[in-house]
Amino acid sequence: MSTNGISAALKLQFGLINHENRYLTAEAFGFKINASGNSMKKKQIWTLEQDPDSQVVFLRSHLGRYLSSDKDGKVRCEEEVPNTDCRFLIVMQSDGRWALQSEPYLRYFGGSEEYLSCFAQTIGESELWALHLALHPQANLLSVARKRYAHLSTQEDEISMDSNIPWGVDSLITLVYLEGKYSLKTCDNRFLKNDGKLVMEHGPNTSFTLELKSGKLAFKDCEGKYLSPNGPTGTLKSGRCTRPGKDELFDLEESHPQVVFQAANKRYVSIRQGVCISANQDDETDMETFQMEIDKETKKCMFRTNGGNYWTLVTHGGILSSATEIEENTMFDIEWLGRRIALKASNGKYVCTKKNGQLAAVSDSLGEDEQFVLKLINRPILVLRGENGFVCHHKNSNTLHGSRSFYDIFTLLFSDGGYQIKSGNQKFWYVSSSGLVCTDGDKPEDFFFEFVEYGRVGIKAQNGKYLRGDQGGTLMGDGLSVNASSLWEH
Repeated sequence: MSTNGISAALKLQFGLINHENRYLTAEAFGFKINASGNSMKKKQIWTLEQDPDSQVVFLRSHLGRYLSSDKDGKVRCEEEVPNTDCRFLIVMQSDGRWALQSEPYLRYFGGSEEYLSCFAQTIGESELWALHLALHPQANLLSVARKRYAHLSTQEDEISMDSNIPWGVDSLITLVYLEGKYSLKTCDNRFLKNDGKLVMEHGPNTSFTLELKSGKLAFKDCEGKYLSPNGPTGTLKSGRCTRPGKDELFDLEESHPQVVFQAANKRYVSIRQGVCISANQDDETDMETFQMEIDKETKKCMFRTNGGNYWTLVTHGGILSSATEIEENTMFDIEWLGRRIALKASNGKYVCTKKNGQLAAVSDSLGEDEQFVLKLINRPILVLRGENGFVCHHKNSNTLHGSRSFYDIFTLLFSDGGYQIKSGNQKFWYVSSSGLVCTDGDKPEDFFFEFVEYGRVGIKAQNGKYLRGDQGGTLMGDGLSVNASSLWEH
């Protein structure tokens, strides 16, 4: 998917729900497929790949195999490389559901439970599939036509599509999935109505059907009109179109963590004075905000400015925001010290705050001047997804599930290097003496976020253990290390 160059567009991953409210499932054994899944877990997640030269799509399972249909309508999911039989067309219906048509044989895919085929000549109920996005629902929204990002404009009290870059908390959009439709939620917990107004209450005018066109997303409202940017500020609201054109198409891009640093001198690290990076400011603006981008291979971190440059190590240990490309000198190791962090540059030295506030990688050992408070600023509302699914409340208890296909939204509060997590009932998370993560605390308890992998965070409780999902899906606070069960998309 083409992007504005800030971040790669997210690959579209989703579940497909049939007329019996069951998910299309790719079994690990024998590459068999069925429509028996009750919820969206790993086996029910499919990745859409778009043929660049046509409307043809390929559907890839969690095992990396492609859905295919032969001339007799027999469906399989065995191909490691897509061939002619793997070519499908999406036929959008007015209610947002899909029919999947085999491109070479022009038959439609459908059925129920174990009995799936691609032999129907017409579209009936059993050939219709509803789309349930499996992406992490917090992202940046890019207008394909304007090549501008959505952000909450407090001045205009609207979502405006006029940002060159998705910077700061205002650019965070959360997709809320309810009863087969999607709503757009701003960072201050308000829903977008189809007339462009922002409201606290969810209703028919805040619900949109998600449609797909050429690998891009379109949002259709309850009156059959589509969201698009309007006017000079790109006010996001429904226009007049009843069919999506380029103006009505959007990409979702990954929302990287954006942070501010407070040095030992209690000042914020800033680039307000130019390329020199110095801890010399008393307030947080875009100039004090840096985007953390973690390298997938080395797990080292790059820090990007709102101008698009990276922090880099220069001669004599100096740190400047002058690099335009990622290289060895732009990579830093982060040491997680509870309420504080330390940074080590590519020369093996710790970054310290000099007397004049400038940062320099010149220290061999760790002291007060080598420590920083790191504050995450673009997740005031939090959605967590682990290896088996999303975190949400248990229905009849004060504990949490860590493996659901739907999610709850939590409030994140910062406190001197720690974070407090608040549930919808205005109570706080805490870890009980038995290691359960509970949600009915009257007093806030601090958790410590460690951004150790690309797109994932380890969350350490006050007991020094990590939050993890156990085999039964319950969220526990007893993990001994950061591993697959204790890493969370955020």
